Amino acid sequence: MNIKEIVVVSFLSVKSNKLRTLLTILGIVVGIFSIIVIMTIITMLQNSIESGLAMLNKNTFQIQKFPAMQAGGPGSRDKYRNRKDLTMDEFNRLNEILNAMYIGAEQWEFGKVIKFGNKETNPNISVSGVTTGAMRTNDWNVESGRDLRFTDIQYSNDVCILGPDVADKLFPGVYPVGQIVRVDGRPLNVIAVLESQPAMFGDSRDNFVVMPITTFQSIYGRRSKSINITVMSYSKEDYDNTIESAIGYMRTIRKVKPGEENDFEIFSNESLIGQVNDITGGIKIGAMVVSIIALLAAGVGIMNIMLVSVTERTREIGIRKAVGARKLNILTQFLFEAIFLCVLGGFIGIALGVGIGNLAGSFLNAQTAIPYDWVVIGLLLCVTVGVIFGTYPAYKAANLDPIEALRYE
Repeated sequence: MNIKEIVVVSFLSVKSNKLRTLLTILGIVVGIFSIIVIMTIITMLQNSIESGLAMLNKNTFQIQKFPAMQAGGPGSRDKYRNRKDLTMDEFNRLNEILNAMYIGAEQWEFGKVIKFGNKETNPNISVSGVTTGAMRTNDWNVESGRDLRFTDIQYSNDVCILGPDVADKLFPGVYPVGQIVRVDGRPLNVIAVLESQPAMFGDSRDNFVVMPITTFQSIYGRRSKSINITVMSYSKEDYDNTIESAIGYMRTIRKVKPGEENDFEIFSNESLIGQVNDITGGIKIGAMVVSIIALLAAGVGIMNIMLVSVTERTREIGIRKAVGARKLNILTQFLFEAIFLCVLGGFIGIALGVGIGNLAGSFLNAQTAIPYDWVVIGLLLCVTVGVIFGTYPAYKAANLDPIEALRYE
């Protein structure tokens, strides 16, 4: 028998017992489905989180007072609240000595209303005061109008740049550049509208207004909040060195004693994504363990069914051996049947897992995704289970005595 004949005979054998085949592969379907559906949802969430957390430009990190993501109880924030605020003086000193492509400073206020004439936004607008460097480090690009200039910062010009959502809300059908809006009663000239940014879980990230940091501080006070300092290195190669240099300079500027921990935090897109991966890593391991247990149980079922199949087809095996089939042919045939059952169950489980996983993820407004790496892992697990639990029945079939097999009724 050649490979083609073995495949055909195995397929016909599986096809001739549809109900038994379905019940046999059910355990495989459940095992693979459980891992693929979870990995699909996690992949969808990670893709959405990663695109949403990509709030900084490439090769960029941020220095700030508080951690970007914080775990712990109600009192865990006290440690960070007691830190000194980062100030514009510290930013200016760092800007003078750190060798980087761009260095920016920014401050934020949240829950503001922006007005234009008799129109106004909902009280959910974020307002940011920035330097020119922060426009680059945050990857904010002007779609229409002009960019923020150094003179706007120097002279505290009453200008602002609108996020697309704010522009659409206040200026439907009207060109916004050159119009006057009011932020907390302060009239500001709109000089530009920014390009849209990727959404996070279907929620827009374009609901904000940017103004010169000096104008921001004249409205909300110079020391109202700690500033954030964003730094972009020249290239990926010197990114880590730039971070180390920035940490060293900031420790000197803020007079942190040797041996003491930093009184500021460093975060980047990569660090945020890494924290998210740490959280989802435990879920992945748990899903893998559950799936392997389910697959082992399914493998025992497949071995049992294959042993029954060998017993039922004892006479068939004797005839095949009598007409010249070798042990290897019989072993390969039954082993392939076991693998075929597992792979068939795997494909069904993968299809159901990806479909239901994307359906569940869509309720969270997450991006559609297929976890290709876990699909491959799932299929490899199916083949492995088929080989492990199909070997003994195949070996038993291959070693049947042809004379005794022909006498079997």
